[in-house]
Amino acid sequence: MTIGGVSVVSTAAEWPVPQAPTFYFIGVTTGHSSAMVLFPRWMEALGRPEVTIQGVDFVPHDRPARYRSLVEHIKREPLALGGLVTTHKIDLLEASRDLFNRLGPYAALLGEVSSIAKEDGQLVGRATDPVAGGIALRAVLGDGYFGRTGGHLLCFGAGGSAAALALYLIRQEKPEDRPRRFVVVNRSQPRLDRLRSLVERLQTDIQFEYICNQDPRRNDEIMAALPDGSVVINATGMGKDRPGSPITDAGRFPFRGVAWELNYRGELNFLHQALAQQKARQLTVEDGWLYFLHGWSLVIGHVLHREIDPATFDRLAAIAGAVAPRTGLGARTERS
Repeated sequence: MTIGGVSVVSTAAEWPVPQAPTFYFIGVTTGHSSAMVLFPRWMEALGRPEVTIQGVDFVPHDRPARYRSLVEHIKREPLALGGLVTTHKIDLLEASRDLFNRLGPYAALLGEVSSIAKEDGQLVGRATDPVAGGIALRAVLGDGYFGRTGGHLLCFGAGGSAAALALYLIRQEKPEDRPRRFVVVNRSQPRLDRLRSLVERLQTDIQFEYICNQDPRRNDEIMAALPDGSVVINATGMGKDRPGSPITDAGRFPFRGVAWELNYRGELNFLHQALAQQKARQLTVEDGWLYFLHGWSLVIGHVLHREIDPATFDRLAAIAGAVAPRTGLGARTERS
């Protein structure tokens, strides 16, 4: 089917044999992503205009057979170069782990793949969020943030992004770059158990708390108990993949804290709730644009077997800033 002139695949039966080198974008509403507009321009800038993009839409937590069928398709077809996975990073790997010849260290540790590439005839899966998310988080917070502020971290959602950020923070060498307390809230228990299992395999002085809760009013209470300067992250997909926000409009963000919405498009309810309090609560408010750019550049580098150095990243980011429509922040907002 076509959304806004962009080809998007929604069922396994529709996966055609690629007629040109093809990069697969696996998500929920890929036809609405800026990546579909940007990708051809990025390929031109990288000297690979022959590479096309194919969006593939699954519903969240789709049937394992559907994920597996797509990975088999990518592995089988010579012109299927690989691709980028959002939302389905954990479910896709659980359904198709045996199809990958090799997993990167983060993919093996986290049990997820966001990057699918072919190298020397082998299918390779990698998890890029610990790198992309870490770069974006450092850009938002700066060095030594938790040491300067004494803030804690509250993450709504316990999926792949939450696990990646937890891993990134655990591995920070300097104590001032690690929060004393990391609270994770999720609507269902299995993802919390999975994250707990990951953390327990690592050595950390961060105090992790795991809360299973679906009531946004309870989330308001959890957020209200945070100390000043704390970081609150929406990693639920709410406001993009499904409507709503993990908190209510009455929820109070921590004074002089940071509100980070990991999405950059959609209704972005959480982002707008934070912006409504930005002046009164002296908040730094961020969307997921930088996270998006770093995530895509890393995967493109894997799939095309090309290093995306800082200068190249800046070129790709400049193209994105000039071309792509955004529903989140137009530019970074600084602490008042």
